[in-house]
Amino acid sequence: MYRKIANTFCKVLIYMIAFVVAALMGIMLIHILKESIPALREVGIKMFLPSSEWRPVSAAPQYGLLPAVTGTLYVSGLAVLFAMILGVACACFLTFFMPKKLASVCLAFIDLVAGIPSVIFGFIGLTVLVKAFVKYLKMAAGQCVLVAGIVLGIMLLPYVVSTCQESLVNAKRTYEKSGLALGLSREYVLIKVILPAIRPGIVASAMMAFGRALGETMAVMMVIGNSAIFPKLLGRGQTLPALTALEMGSIEYGSIHLSVLYVANLVLLVILVVVILAGQLLKRRFAEHEK
Repeated sequence: MYRKIANTFCKVLIYMIAFVVAALMGIMLIHILKESIPALREVGIKMFLPSSEWRPVSAAPQYGLLPAVTGTLYVSGLAVLFAMILGVACACFLTFFMPKKLASVCLAFIDLVAGIPSVIFGFIGLTVLVKAFVKYLKMAAGQCVLVAGIVLGIMLLPYVVSTCQESLVNAKRTYEKSGLALGLSREYVLIKVILPAIRPGIVASAMMAFGRALGETMAVMMVIGNSAIFPKLLGRGQTLPALTALEMGSIEYGSIHLSVLYVANLVLLVILVVVILAGQLLKRRFAEHEK
């Protein structure tokens, strides 16, 4: 009797929490859409034209968001590329070539890295990577998109390693003994059998890392240069979160300037939704292919 009451209470509590979370997300989305309407009406498509620049306080203000949008995608793409290459390799090494006890200790330290404040990564990138680019690449300032991608990629490593390592452990239990019994080497089993088998997990890891990269602000803002221009690998750029953080301190509430920033965050949400849907589609296709 008491167990049934407890189970019912837990179910009701879970449903209530889920409803509250969904309601909060809906309220946030409605608020962003509402505040974006003035900019969409007055500025419209001009915000996304290549000819529009970011000059919100000039005599003839312009609100070009396209450089920040491309900068966000560029930096996030670079970061995910670095994180996936290093993260998948690290997860494979920890799972297949390192003793279990030592691997568990390394995983614990890797998980701790995820809790380090982003400002610390930005500070290290500013004092180490930026200075190295100035010294060895003879750059004037050293702040560039490549540095931002490297710093952000290091920040994403714990998420990639943890997700891929869990998938690798499950696949190892299923396929390794059978492959070794057939006379195959461990490296062959890993590359030809296990890695193809965990493609859905790798895709999920990449999507999670990309979503995390899209919203990162402080570390990227410290090393990218914050210039509202179209990004180049060794040139300065700007991302949508950094643009919002920099502009909010001196903005006039109720202005078109503020409304444009709401549009910038709305674009960020749209990109995130598209990435999540694309990831789900890829996972389904991989699952169907395996069947």
